[in-house]
Amino acid sequence: MTALSRLSLRNRALVALAAILTIITGLFSTTSLKQELLPSLEFPLVVAATPVPGADSEVVESRVTVPVEQAADRLDGVKTIESTSSAGMSMVQVELEYGTSLDDAKAALSSELAGLDLPEGSDPQVIVGAFDAFPIMQVSATGDTDARQLATALEEKVVPELEKIRGVREVQLSGAPTERVEIQLDQEKAAQAGITPQTITTALQSNGVVVPAGSLTDGDTALQVQVGSGLKSLDELRSLPLAATPATGGTGGQDPTAAEGAAAAQQSPAPQETPAEAPTLEEVAEVTLETPPATGHTRTDGRDALTLGIVKTPDGNTVAISNAVEEKLDELDEQIGEGGELTVVFDQAPFIEQSIHDLTTEGLLGLGFAILVVLVFLLSVRLTLVTAVSIPLSLLMAMIGLHLAGYSLNILTLGALTIAIGRVVDDSIVVIENIKRHVDGGEPKGRAIPRAVGEVAGAVTSSTLATAAVFLPLGLVGGQVGELFRPFALTVVLAMLASLLVALTIIPVLGYWLLGRPQGDRAAGAADAAEHDAPDVLQRAYLPVLRGVIRRPLLTCLGGLLVFAATIASTSLVKTDFLGAAGDDQLIVAQELPAGTTLKATDDAARALEKEISALDGVETVTTTVGDPGDGSTAFMGGGATSSQLFVSVADDTDAEAVRAQVEEAATEASGQVTVSGASEDPSADRTSIVVRAADDEALGEGARALEKAVREVEGAEDVTNNVSDTVPSVRVTVDREAALAAGLPEAALGQLVAGALSGSPVGQVTLASEQHEVVLQQGTAPKSVAALRRLPVGADPQGPVTLGDVSTVEEVESPVSITRTDGERSATIEVSNGTDDLGTFSAELAQAVDGTELPDGVEASLGGASSDQEEAFSQLGLAMLAAVGIVYLIMVGTFRSLVQPLILLVSIPFAATGAIALLVLTQIPLGVAGMIGGLMLVGIVVTNAIVLIDLVNQYRERGLGIDEAVLEGGRHRLRPILMTALATICALLPMAMKLTGGGAFISQPLAIVVIGGLVSSTLLTLVLVPALYVLVERLAQRFSRGEPEPAGAVTSAPAAGRGATSISAWGQPTA
Repeated sequence: MTALSRLSLRNRALVALAAILTIITGLFSTTSLKQELLPSLEFPLVVAATPVPGADSEVVESRVTVPVEQAADRLDGVKTIESTSSAGMSMVQVELEYGTSLDDAKAALSSELAGLDLPEGSDPQVIVGAFDAFPIMQVSATGDTDARQLATALEEKVVPELEKIRGVREVQLSGAPTERVEIQLDQEKAAQAGITPQTITTALQSNGVVVPAGSLTDGDTALQVQVGSGLKSLDELRSLPLAATPATGGTGGQDPTAAEGAAAAQQSPAPQETPAEAPTLEEVAEVTLETPPATGHTRTDGRDALTLGIVKTPDGNTVAISNAVEEKLDELDEQIGEGGELTVVFDQAPFIEQSIHDLTTEGLLGLGFAILVVLVFLLSVRLTLVTAVSIPLSLLMAMIGLHLAGYSLNILTLGALTIAIGRVVDDSIVVIENIKRHVDGGEPKGRAIPRAVGEVAGAVTSSTLATAAVFLPLGLVGGQVGELFRPFALTVVLAMLASLLVALTIIPVLGYWLLGRPQGDRAAGAADAAEHDAPDVLQRAYLPVLRGVIRRPLLTCLGGLLVFAATIASTSLVKTDFLGAAGDDQLIVAQELPAGTTLKATDDAARALEKEISALDGVETVTTTVGDPGDGSTAFMGGGATSSQLFVSVADDTDAEAVRAQVEEAATEASGQVTVSGASEDPSADRTSIVVRAADDEALGEGARALEKAVREVEGAEDVTNNVSDTVPSVRVTVDREAALAAGLPEAALGQLVAGALSGSPVGQVTLASEQHEVVLQQGTAPKSVAALRRLPVGADPQGPVTLGDVSTVEEVESPVSITRTDGERSATIEVSNGTDDLGTFSAELAQAVDGTELPDGVEASLGGASSDQEEAFSQLGLAMLAAVGIVYLIMVGTFRSLVQPLILLVSIPFAATGAIALLVLTQIPLGVAGMIGGLMLVGIVVTNAIVLIDLVNQYRERGLGIDEAVLEGGRHRLRPILMTALATICALLPMAMKLTGGGAFISQPLAIVVIGGLVSSTLLTLVLVPALYVLVERLAQRFSRGEPEPAGAVTSAPAAGRGATSISAWGQPTA
């Protein structure tokens, strides 16, 4: 490293040019970085969402969920499979090992599902858990036209324009009404014509089919032959002849064997005479194009609305896309019809921009504070400017590295840069302070600068490598925490390495140019005068303390042990959490009503809550989604006829926290269970789950209810839910197989008949005007009661019509709202929110309550959710810290070529916890993952001062000084740089610790608190405890090597080395 400094000094102009090019490249890289809220993450999660129309939870489980689970289990890298079967919907979540390709997993699962024999209308949708798969913006569209016209205008005019924006992958339109072809069968006319529902299904399958028949040769021309043509209009469909023909495939896609069975089942035992001319479809049924019943509603500020979700590409810039969309919306308003209005209801960009602005402001304040500390210590504007140069240069170099690595500028990478500001100046402080000391001692700059840099190069390099290397064990941290904080770690490492390069190359050159020349007789060859200069004010205050430490090292160490014991005892006072809340200005209010609630009742409850929230001061817009919006979001966010979500936008220049408090208060009076979360937060982040497993359903329910009761009694438990405690009324039809068979009705055919009578049977698809439509066969008026369902005609015999009640038992029963399974076994989940600010204590009390609950035989319970996530993260980060200590030890062994001295330096690490814990307790800020990352940083930071101190002490020992005098000389000469670096780092972090702007505070504030507290205690103890341990160890080593120790307290005189040399023994006390 000394050679690098000498090379820089010999090529000063080249170094200056390289610095200028670095600044230019760094600024270009900074402006080129895409801006996001969080790093682009891919959570190893694949979800298969499958609608099962008309089926209750038990049917969904047996017919869909179990086959899908079995298919998912064949994927590579499967960790856990969890499923939820509810009325009309199957949801299977497959958690994979981190590192598994989501694209490959999605393709493999889709391929497996394509081969399953699922009920008609059950088409699985496979979704992956990538951040880039979710919309970064949602735009609400309202107008005076009907929803169908509005949807057409959006599809034809708005969506194409928005998809032209650079970085937009797709624009998802949700809430648009669809149309289907409904065939309303006239039972009387059909009976007279001898037409059954299966006759119609067969006709649809056998007609409107294009069959490639091969080719023929006409002279020299080869001609392709195709037979048939598709149905292109409703009139063609209405004129379709219904004479029975063999099913050869077609639009229905129904299994021919099943179709034939159903046809046979529905033929009357006394068939009527076949008409001479086959009737057409319109003669026995009414064929119309209709809008199916809605499964959900969306409105903005009370007006019915459609929603556009804007999804970006992986390399898209969220802020740039948002700005481009905003520019286009005004002109697009006019293109969607009369009264058309496009309103942004969710946008990540403002929060990103505000967070970046706030973190930048805090960083600049921290930079100013750090420079002020340097100025106070050096009392030189020139030297301060030289030192300050390292900050922007190091940060710009880090920006270049981020750009090359393909990372984005987000609250984590920017937070890392902000936190690094105080640390990147440390190397330059040590280098310039030593240069100044040598130059002030009278050495010529040409000799003083290389010598001064050479003295500290090894220590600076070792300390910087130690600070950077502590992040290597983050590779051991898996899951969400590892994925989230690796960009943070890389950013800090890049900044640290850049600061080392700047300190050893640019700082010596700037020192050569800006430091004044020694004057008078000071320049007359005082090569070592700097080593024996008179102590300054700080040194005079420190020397008596240091001398006392040297005289009583054992007593000092005992005092350190007492401090460490007090630290261990106080850990129970520290509150803990997981990731914390982001505090953004857009809220999501989720409302869940009791099972069995109709969509209309859910909508009424949502309207009431919407009205209350809209009336609050500071609320700008409220967009409400009731039920299933049809955009696939239910796979991750939940939803259904009993659910609604309100997106609440807070007005600019409004206290978002105050508005959130008002919204939470309004939610307490609302129907059902209501939760409020930030739009960028995970709504389940503070939810702890207790997963209950049992082979027996009765024992499972009993155990779940017992645990629910125990959980409700835990202090701080809020919003307790039990997914097996609710049931919904349903109708179960138990077929009498003998009676049904006697009537010519197989069980499957009977089920198809009932389904068709209640909600219509899907019988195929047709393409009309280039748009594909589902065809549904309606068989008369649907039964309105259980009694009417029993009287439903399903066939006929010589004695008359056969009703459903004749061949089955129709009864009303209670069915579970949902059935959950974990790895193929039935399970139940009790979820609870933490109403306290201490997740660790809450989790411990919750675990105690679970352990103390008496459960039936065969029932097992385990904690999941936020509690297990925190426990896993803390455990992994704890191991990472131990690994980091090992790495730091190896670096120091290489530096000092000793196995013992590095152990002395490691003593600083546990004492960093003293200040960190004290400050966390004092500020009442919980220790979460961000704080643990701060602790990981401390492992590298706190040994820096000890390395710088012991390295100089060893240099004095090599020059012939005794143990005590070497410690005194090293201590007093390293006092100022140690205090400067520590105070510069502390002051740089103060704006974040004080949450002056609040941007990214959930990450930066706890991290800053931990680092500041740890630096304060470790710095003070480094100046006291490290010298004491060094003296003890070195005296012991001398005793074994010489046979007797050096007398305690003996201070030998340093050899005079030039004019002005003064023995340190003269400075025991200040002289008048």
